[in-house]
Amino acid sequence: MRVFAVVPAYEAAATVGPLVGELRRVWPAGDDIVVVDDGSSDGTGDVAAEAGAVVVRHQRNRGKGAALRTGLARAWQRGATHAVTLDADGQHPPAEARRLATIEGADQAIVLGVRDLVAAGAPLANQRSNGISNFWLSRFTGQSLLDTQCGLRRYPLPDTLALGGQSLGFGYEAEIVLRAARAGIPLMQQPIRVVYPPDDERRSHFRVVRDPARIVLRVLTTWAAAPRRR
Repeated sequence: MRVFAVVPAYEAAATVGPLVGELRRVWPAGDDIVVVDDGSSDGTGDVAAEAGAVVVRHQRNRGKGAALRTGLARAWQRGATHAVTLDADGQHPPAEARRLATIEGADQAIVLGVRDLVAAGAPLANQRSNGISNFWLSRFTGQSLLDTQCGLRRYPLPDTLALGGQSLGFGYEAEIVLRAARAGIPLMQQPIRVVYPPDDERRSHFRVVRDPARIVLRVLTTWAAAPRRR
């Protein structure tokens, strides 16, 4: 099993360099780190490349889902069998990403990182939006899912790419969970540690009203359209 780290990044020049540097310290091979610069204007891709990542660039901002799809596809093209995804803002410690990469007995599963949002000090709005997403995805998958918005995950390739996720934004991760459940791909949940910086240092492109609504809409449309497992 060869596992790549895949980092979707947008306007993350301030954080992506240290993140890639730490990933290189804990990952077996530095060229197994792929950063997708999703149309940033602040030099994110240059910083990531200087830190030692393989950088793929979108000419314009296309959304987190599009960046994840690009990153997963590039990892597969470079010989990966699996990919661990993590956010570029430093919320996910590289050591936790590496731990997900080495979990045994779940080669065919999508491994979902599960945060303790209360203990980590996540904003209340984030906790509520995650709860909404958890409710709908648990209902439609028939499984008790504890954290459906966490970006720290391990995906089996090429099974995940074959699911054909369509969402370009934050709804992609929810869509993949639903498509995987419908296709019979196991979902494994693993507690992980996260770091939330102080409010004045925190920068997120997630909008706690708009994006949860889009996630729910994506779940509903995917549920209606996707073929059921035979």
